[in-house]
Amino acid sequence: MMDWGSTQIVAPHIHCLRLLNSQSSSPTLVNVDSLTEAKLEILFSVNSYFTFKADFFQTMVLKMLEKLQNAEKLTFGGNFIQILSLVEIRGVPFPMLKVKALTLDTKISQYAIPGMERLLQNSPDLEKLTVRSRNFNTLLEKHLDKYLEIKGFNLNTCWRSKDGASWNKCGVYAKSKHVTSLVELILKNTKKLDKVVVLLDELYLKFKIKDVVVPSLPGYKNVNVVLSTTKLMALENW
Repeated sequence: MMDWGSTQIVAPHIHCLRLLNSQSSSPTLVNVDSLTEAKLEILFSVNSYFTFKADFFQTMVLKMLEKLQNAEKLTFGGNFIQILSLVEIRGVPFPMLKVKALTLDTKISQYAIPGMERLLQNSPDLEKLTVRSRNFNTLLEKHLDKYLEIKGFNLNTCWRSKDGASWNKCGVYAKSKHVTSLVELILKNTKKLDKVVVLLDELYLKFKIKDVVVPSLPGYKNVNVVLSTTKLMALENW
Protein backbone atom coordinates (compact mmCIF):
# COMPACT_ATOMS: atom_id res chain seq x y z
CA MET A 1 0.00 0.00 0.00
CA MET A 2 1.31 3.46 -0.87
CA ASP A 3 0.44 6.96 0.20
CA TRP A 4 -0.36 8.29 -3.23
CA GLY A 5 -0.86 11.93 -2.27
CA SER A 6 -1.95 13.81 -5.37
CA THR A 7 -0.58 11.21 -7.79
CA GLN A 8 -2.18 11.10 -11.21
CA ILE A 9 -2.15 7.92 -13.25
CA VAL A 10 -1.61 8.59 -16.94
CA ALA A 11 -1.12 5.19 -18.53
CA PRO A 12 -3.00 4.95 -21.84
CA HIS A 13 -1.40 1.60 -22.73
CA ILE A 14 -1.74 -0.22 -19.41
CA HIS A 15 -3.98 -3.31 -19.44
CA CYS A 16 -4.08 -4.33 -15.77
CA LEU A 17 -4.36 -2.12 -12.68
CA ARG A 18 -4.35 -2.96 -8.97
CA LEU A 19 -5.02 -0.20 -6.44
CA LEU A 20 -5.09 -0.74 -2.70
CA ASN A 21 -5.71 2.82 -1.58
CA SER A 22 -5.14 4.31 1.83
CA GLN A 23 -7.94 6.23 3.51
CA SER A 24 -5.93 9.45 3.53
CA SER A 25 -5.35 9.77 -0.19
CA SER A 26 -6.00 8.23 -3.55
CA PRO A 27 -4.52 8.55 -7.02
CA THR A 28 -6.55 10.10 -9.79
CA LEU A 29 -7.13 7.99 -12.88
CA VAL A 30 -6.52 10.39 -15.75
CA ASN A 31 -5.97 8.16 -18.77
CA VAL A 32 -6.31 4.37 -18.60
CA ASP A 33 -8.11 3.94 -21.90
CA SER A 34 -6.57 0.52 -22.68
CA LEU A 35 -7.42 -0.96 -19.30
CA THR A 36 -9.08 -4.38 -19.45
CA GLU A 37 -8.67 -5.55 -15.85
CA ALA A 38 -8.66 -3.74 -12.49
CA LYS A 39 -8.81 -4.49 -8.75
CA LEU A 40 -9.80 -1.69 -6.37
CA GLU A 41 -10.11 -1.40 -2.61
CA ILE A 42 -9.75 1.25 0.10
CA LEU A 43 -8.26 0.46 3.50
CA PHE A 44 -9.48 2.27 6.60
CA SER A 45 -7.26 2.08 9.66
CA VAL A 46 -9.05 4.93 11.45
CA ASN A 47 -12.81 5.31 10.96
CA SER A 48 -13.62 8.15 13.34
CA TYR A 49 -13.44 10.93 10.77
CA PHE A 50 -15.20 9.03 7.99
CA THR A 51 -18.44 11.02 8.31
CA PHE A 52 -16.52 14.18 7.45
CA LYS A 53 -14.94 12.69 4.32
CA ALA A 54 -17.69 10.34 3.16
CA ASP A 55 -18.72 12.70 0.35
CA PHE A 56 -15.11 12.75 -0.87
CA PHE A 57 -14.91 8.95 -0.92
CA GLN A 58 -18.18 8.66 -2.83
CA THR A 59 -17.01 11.12 -5.46
CA MET A 60 -13.70 9.28 -5.67
CA VAL A 61 -15.19 5.83 -6.32
CA LEU A 62 -17.61 7.21 -8.92
CA LYS A 63 -14.75 8.88 -10.79
CA MET A 64 -12.87 5.59 -10.71
CA LEU A 65 -15.86 3.72 -12.11
CA GLU A 66 -16.09 6.24 -14.94
CA LYS A 67 -12.52 5.40 -15.93
CA LEU A 68 -13.24 1.66 -15.73
CA GLN A 69 -16.30 1.62 -17.96
CA ASN A 70 -14.57 -0.34 -20.73
CA ALA A 71 -12.76 -2.86 -18.52
CA GLU A 72 -13.98 -6.44 -18.94
CA LYS A 73 -12.66 -7.87 -15.67
CA LEU A 74 -13.13 -6.05 -12.36
CA THR A 75 -12.65 -6.82 -8.67
CA PHE A 76 -13.96 -4.58 -5.89
CA GLY A 77 -13.24 -4.87 -2.17
CA GLY A 78 -15.75 -4.67 0.65
CA ASN A 79 -15.06 -1.08 1.72
CA PHE A 80 -15.32 0.08 -1.89
CA ILE A 81 -18.72 -1.63 -2.18
CA GLN A 82 -20.00 -0.16 1.10
CA ILE A 83 -19.17 3.33 -0.15
CA LEU A 84 -21.06 2.52 -3.35
CA SER A 85 -24.00 1.57 -1.11
CA LEU A 86 -24.02 5.12 0.26
CA VAL A 87 -23.99 6.45 -3.30
CA GLU A 88 -26.98 4.27 -4.19
CA ILE A 89 -28.98 5.17 -1.08
CA ARG A 90 -28.44 8.86 -1.82
CA GLY A 91 -29.75 8.34 -5.35
CA VAL A 92 -26.58 9.37 -7.18
CA PRO A 93 -26.30 7.79 -10.68
CA PHE A 94 -23.69 5.10 -11.38
CA PRO A 95 -21.72 4.80 -14.65
CA MET A 96 -22.65 1.90 -16.92
CA LEU A 97 -19.97 -0.79 -17.15
CA LYS A 98 -18.94 -3.24 -19.88
CA VAL A 99 -17.52 -5.75 -17.41
CA LYS A 100 -17.94 -9.44 -18.27
CA ALA A 101 -16.26 -10.98 -15.21
CA LEU A 102 -16.88 -9.35 -11.84
CA THR A 103 -15.51 -10.34 -8.43
CA LEU A 104 -16.88 -8.84 -5.22
CA ASP A 105 -14.77 -9.34 -2.09
CA THR A 106 -17.32 -8.48 0.57
CA LYS A 107 -19.30 -9.82 3.45
CA ILE A 108 -23.00 -10.49 2.99
CA SER A 109 -24.89 -7.82 4.93
CA GLN A 110 -27.34 -4.97 4.47
CA TYR A 111 -24.44 -2.52 4.17
CA ALA A 112 -23.14 -4.13 0.98
CA ILE A 113 -26.39 -5.01 -0.78
CA PRO A 114 -27.36 -1.58 -2.25
CA GLY A 115 -23.94 -1.13 -3.85
CA MET A 116 -23.86 -4.71 -5.13
CA GLU A 117 -27.34 -4.45 -6.60
CA ARG A 118 -26.59 -1.25 -8.51
CA LEU A 119 -23.30 -2.66 -9.82
CA LEU A 120 -25.17 -5.65 -11.22
CA GLN A 121 -27.89 -3.51 -12.78
CA ASN A 122 -25.27 -1.33 -14.46
CA SER A 123 -23.32 -4.30 -15.84
CA PRO A 124 -25.60 -5.58 -18.63
CA ASP A 125 -22.84 -7.65 -20.30
CA LEU A 126 -21.88 -9.53 -17.13
CA GLU A 127 -21.27 -13.24 -17.78
CA LYS A 128 -19.53 -14.44 -14.61
CA LEU A 129 -19.90 -13.20 -11.05
CA THR A 130 -17.81 -14.32 -8.09
CA VAL A 131 -18.73 -13.27 -4.55
CA ARG A 132 -15.95 -13.97 -2.06
CA SER A 133 -17.82 -13.52 1.19
CA ARG A 134 -15.09 -12.59 3.63
CA ASN A 135 -15.71 -10.67 6.85
CA PHE A 136 -12.97 -8.10 6.41
CA ASN A 137 -14.59 -4.76 5.73
CA THR A 138 -12.48 -2.37 7.81
CA LEU A 139 -14.99 0.47 7.41
CA LEU A 140 -17.24 0.02 10.44
CA GLU A 141 -20.99 -0.02 9.89
CA LYS A 142 -21.70 2.47 12.68
CA HIS A 143 -19.89 5.16 10.72
CA LEU A 144 -22.02 4.48 7.65
CA ASP A 145 -25.12 4.81 9.83
CA LYS A 146 -23.86 8.01 11.43
CA TYR A 147 -23.19 9.57 8.04
CA LEU A 148 -26.67 8.75 6.76
CA GLU A 149 -28.26 10.09 9.94
CA ILE A 150 -26.39 13.36 9.46
CA LYS A 151 -27.77 13.46 5.91
CA GLY A 152 -31.29 13.07 7.29
CA PHE A 153 -31.98 9.43 6.38
CA ASN A 154 -34.08 7.14 8.54
CA LEU A 155 -31.93 4.12 9.37
CA ASN A 156 -35.02 1.94 9.78
CA THR A 157 -35.92 2.40 6.13
CA CYS A 158 -32.89 3.50 4.09
CA TRP A 159 -31.13 0.13 4.37
CA ARG A 160 -34.33 -1.79 3.67
CA SER A 161 -34.11 -4.01 0.61
CA LYS A 162 -36.16 -2.94 -2.41
CA ASP A 163 -37.44 -6.48 -2.94
CA GLY A 164 -38.49 -6.95 0.67
CA ALA A 165 -35.68 -9.35 1.62
CA SER A 166 -34.48 -9.17 5.21
CA TRP A 167 -30.71 -8.79 5.49
CA ASN A 168 -28.37 -9.27 8.41
CA LYS A 169 -26.50 -6.27 9.79
CA CYS A 170 -23.24 -8.09 10.46
CA GLY A 171 -21.44 -10.45 8.10
CA VAL A 172 -20.68 -12.98 10.82
CA TYR A 173 -24.42 -13.42 11.39
CA ALA A 174 -25.21 -14.39 7.80
CA LYS A 175 -27.56 -17.37 7.58
CA SER A 176 -28.41 -19.78 4.80
CA LYS A 177 -31.50 -17.70 3.93
CA HIS A 178 -29.27 -14.68 3.31
CA VAL A 179 -27.21 -16.64 0.78
CA THR A 180 -30.46 -17.70 -0.90
CA SER A 181 -31.57 -14.05 -1.02
CA LEU A 182 -28.19 -13.05 -2.44
CA VAL A 183 -28.39 -15.56 -5.28
CA GLU A 184 -31.95 -14.46 -6.04
CA LEU A 185 -30.89 -10.81 -6.08
CA ILE A 186 -28.04 -11.65 -8.46
CA LEU A 187 -30.30 -13.52 -10.87
CA LYS A 188 -32.94 -10.80 -10.88
CA ASN A 189 -30.45 -8.04 -11.64
CA THR A 190 -28.43 -9.61 -14.45
CA LYS A 191 -29.27 -10.37 -18.07
CA LYS A 192 -26.46 -12.42 -19.66
CA LEU A 193 -25.09 -14.24 -16.64
CA ASP A 194 -23.72 -17.74 -17.25
CA LYS A 195 -22.14 -18.54 -13.90
CA VAL A 196 -22.35 -17.43 -10.26
CA VAL A 197 -19.75 -18.53 -7.72
CA VAL A 198 -20.33 -17.76 -4.04
CA LEU A 199 -17.36 -18.56 -1.80
CA LEU A 200 -18.18 -18.51 1.91
CA ASP A 201 -15.48 -18.05 4.53
CA GLU A 202 -15.62 -21.20 6.64
CA LEU A 203 -14.17 -19.34 9.63
CA TYR A 204 -17.49 -17.52 10.06
CA LEU A 205 -19.89 -20.04 8.59
CA LYS A 206 -22.82 -20.81 10.91
CA PHE A 207 -24.65 -23.21 8.59
CA LYS A 208 -24.06 -26.00 6.10
CA ILE A 209 -23.93 -25.40 2.37
CA LYS A 210 -26.53 -28.12 1.84
CA ASP A 211 -29.00 -25.99 3.83
CA VAL A 212 -28.89 -23.22 1.23
CA VAL A 213 -31.86 -23.29 -1.11
CA VAL A 214 -30.82 -22.18 -4.58
CA PRO A 215 -33.78 -20.25 -6.01
CA SER A 216 -35.23 -21.37 -9.31
CA LEU A 217 -36.44 -18.39 -11.31
CA PRO A 218 -38.09 -18.44 -14.75
CA GLY A 219 -35.56 -17.63 -17.44
CA TYR A 220 -32.50 -18.37 -15.29
CA LYS A 221 -32.40 -22.17 -15.42
CA ASN A 222 -29.24 -22.14 -17.53
CA VAL A 223 -27.23 -20.13 -15.01
CA ASN A 224 -24.66 -22.30 -13.24
CA VAL A 225 -24.76 -21.49 -9.50
CA VAL A 226 -21.80 -22.76 -7.46
CA LEU A 227 -21.74 -22.51 -3.66
CA SER A 228 -18.59 -23.44 -1.80
CA THR A 229 -16.71 -22.91 1.46
CA THR A 230 -13.07 -21.93 1.71
CA LYS A 231 -10.60 -20.17 3.97
CA LEU A 232 -10.52 -16.59 2.73
CA MET A 233 -7.53 -14.76 4.14
CA ALA A 234 -7.98 -11.07 4.91
CA LEU A 235 -5.85 -9.61 2.12
CA GLU A 236 -5.58 -12.70 -0.04
CA ASN A 237 -4.78 -11.83 -3.66
CA TRP A 238 -4.66 -8.13 -2.89
